[in-house]
Amino acid sequence: MKKPQVVIFLTVFIYLLGFGMIIPVLPLLSTHYGASALQAGLLMSVYSLMQFIFSPMWGKLSDKVGRRPILMYCLLGEAISYLLLAWSRSLEMLFVSRILTGFFGASISTASAYISDITPANERSKGMALIGAAFGMGFLFGPAIGGGLTFFAEKISTDVNFITGFSSYGVAILCIGTFVFAYFNLKESLVKNPEDSEKPLTLKMGRIENIAKFLNMPVVGTLIFTFGMATLAMSMMEATLVLFMKEKFNWGIKEVSFGFAYIGICIVFTQGFLVRKLIPKIGERNVLRIGLTCMAIGLSGIAFAEHIWMMAIVQTFLAIGNGFTNPSIMGSISLLVPADEQGVALGTTQSLSALGRVIGPALGGLLFGSLTMGSPFIIAGLLVVCALVLILSVYSNLPMTGKKVDSTEALNAE
Repeated sequence: MKKPQVVIFLTVFIYLLGFGMIIPVLPLLSTHYGASALQAGLLMSVYSLMQFIFSPMWGKLSDKVGRRPILMYCLLGEAISYLLLAWSRSLEMLFVSRILTGFFGASISTASAYISDITPANERSKGMALIGAAFGMGFLFGPAIGGGLTFFAEKISTDVNFITGFSSYGVAILCIGTFVFAYFNLKESLVKNPEDSEKPLTLKMGRIENIAKFLNMPVVGTLIFTFGMATLAMSMMEATLVLFMKEKFNWGIKEVSFGFAYIGICIVFTQGFLVRKLIPKIGERNVLRIGLTCMAIGLSGIAFAEHIWMMAIVQTFLAIGNGFTNPSIMGSISLLVPADEQGVALGTTQSLSALGRVIGPALGGLLFGSLTMGSPFIIAGLLVVCALVLILSVYSNLPMTGKKVDSTEALNAE
């Protein structure tokens, strides 16, 4: 791996690492400052909202001024936001820190553009796979490292600010270290066209138009909508599981961190091994059907788990279901969409997923605080059941063998 690619990998890895390390921390820290379950959910939603709003801006700005300065500024900004999180002593400061983290973390689009700049067309997918690997590893190791740091911090002090600040300082140090490495090793990748400098900077991305376009396609639209619903359901779980485990099993940050790490390990195993084995044998649509079924069982089962061993079983169902669902949906969309619309279609899918991450935590927190503590998981499970019903309605038109259909077949399916 060349040095610029290492920088991009570290940038994306740290972004997801920080996300994974903070997920178990935020709900407990926010309730420490008197937050309701809804406010705890909003604390996670506002982070995703900033990414949804500003990701196109950073990408467009990098087309104008270059990739390197945007990536460098955002690494510094992320470091500052995590330091601010460590120093927060009120709910208001927590919100400010998460808004800043989401704002600067929205530069993932710029990292993707950098990879696109430095890789030839025939190696573009391999380059993008690097970003995918960084995402997976960051979310896998984030909760585990967060749990380890929490375990170490508890040996020194029982103060909740000290314990949670430990993880935040760790991410900030990694951001600063990557900034220094990037300063000496990251070269500008954008080859500027002199004519482009004369054009005014416009930030309109046409994202709403793209979402409407693909959602109007019966099969592809159903897949994209299903992906958004699955993300919404998962984010409801992520925002409230910590509070649920604290209330029902008296779990703290350390235990929940390792619980999330277990989910991450199961997802990585499922996507890296099981999915590759099953798709050639039973096809994408069968893997998707199994995945949504397992997700529904896992999410709703959380509400009824009375013992830790029962929780471990339903979390395994959830992790396997998520591991089956995401790649089979993305793969099916890729198989059904013509080659010249791949990027837009998959980008639209991620946009709807981002909306799910904006709505999910707030909705989960609202349900947790206003109904019962098990209600977010039951509703999330029902959402996945609805998604499964939608998939079954177009089931015969979904890919079956893992072989690419040609463009004519794809258009006929639509």
